[in-house]
Amino acid sequence: MQQLRLGIVGCGEVAQVIHLPSLHQCADRFAVTALCDVSAEVMNAVGDQWGIARRYQAYEDLLAQNDIDAVLIANPHAYHAEATLAAIAAGKHVLVEKPMCLTLREADAVIEAQQQGHVTVQVGYMRRYAPAFVEACRMVKELEEIRLARVYDVIGKNELIIDQTSRVVRGSDIPADVIAAGKAMQQALVEEAIGDAPAALQSAYLLMLGLSTHDISAMRELLGRPQRVLYAAQRLQGAYLSAAFDYGNFVCHYETGIDRIPRFHAGIEVFGAERVIHVKYETPYVRNLPVRLYVTEANGSGGVVEQAIQPSWNDPFVAEWHAFYDNITKQQTPKTSPADFRADLELFGEMIHHMQQR
Repeated sequence: MQQLRLGIVGCGEVAQVIHLPSLHQCADRFAVTALCDVSAEVMNAVGDQWGIARRYQAYEDLLAQNDIDAVLIANPHAYHAEATLAAIAAGKHVLVEKPMCLTLREADAVIEAQQQGHVTVQVGYMRRYAPAFVEACRMVKELEEIRLARVYDVIGKNELIIDQTSRVVRGSDIPADVIAAGKAMQQALVEEAIGDAPAALQSAYLLMLGLSTHDISAMRELLGRPQRVLYAAQRLQGAYLSAAFDYGNFVCHYETGIDRIPRFHAGIEVFGAERVIHVKYETPYVRNLPVRLYVTEANGSGGVVEQAIQPSWNDPFVAEWHAFYDNITKQQTPKTSPADFRADLELFGEMIHHMQQR
């Protein structure tokens, strides 16, 4: 099996806790050969831990290396699009963490660059690669009809779990002007996306980009794209969102929020006339926790049977990296492509429009 050489742009929490251990598990497919982070403190700690000698503080320097085949873009959200575009221009394949970008303009630029650059660009929607979710997609297609669906994602702050289970190196050496520039760039992109909106709507949009994008993306693959947004509202200054999506014959309800309970309550439930299909997700920050599929139906003798299905112990991030490798080596278009991500931005725009009316 051909081993692809990988550079990582952004060595923060998700790279340390999830991606580097997953890539270690995928050593037959990937070799991490270079790191980049604006914090030398973080970059050097991560490089020392994983034995990665080549280290850069500017992603342009990493991308200039001829012996890197692909890159993981895991730096702050506001910089995802520009780093992805630079990687495509350098001829590198890209796995970019969600959100791929913040605006439709950026999405269109990435889509066009990818088409012209003839490289693979895959968006990091790991939930859609979980074996239980893939099996749920197959089962939903077999339903004679769907009567109702529900998508939910109410979770505790990530650090409530991460601080108990992982060691994360956080940099104290990032200059104040660099932090300020990142915040200003994010603010400008949010305003470009949704206009001069109140702070609560800006927070709601950022929550959509950071958490809802997992849910809405999986909803689209499982159920298709909805005809329209029937309703959307935010409360508690954008910290809690609810929405309803019109699928013609049925409605899909959505709710999300972040609290201070250290648990992960996320999933998708599809109600047919004779069968209920329910995918339940676990926190990604504890690796190899199973994503399970539950099927509920009548037992034929007046009762109910519920079947719990766990297709494998394979971590969704490992499955995602396997798919990225196959998409590169077999020249396949990822199901989580830049064009696929753009559909989320379009739905988010519709949701913000409804929230502005409430």
